Amino acid sequence: MTPTLTPPEATAPPAAEERCDRCNAAGKLRVVLAGGGELVFCGHHANKYAPELVKIAVEAVAVPGFQWRGTDLTRNAGPLAE
Repeated sequence: MTPTLTPPEATAPPAAEERCDRCNAAGKLRVVLAGGGELVFCGHHANKYAPELVKIAVEAVAVPGFQWRGTDLTRNAGPLAE
């Protein structure tokens, strides 16, 4: 039997019912970590922790219309910048 490769599923932005891992507000950003875990943050905490998140995240997906501060930071730091 020939093995087949399945492309990884695309990371989706947080669903409407998903909550921030820090404060339980509505999730605006999903961050995928190198170890395979995921974190969801509200807009406030996503922007507050942006400098740290760009260093440890391999992918970040925001809900449409949310401007994450980390987008500008990824040009200069962390795995997201690669």
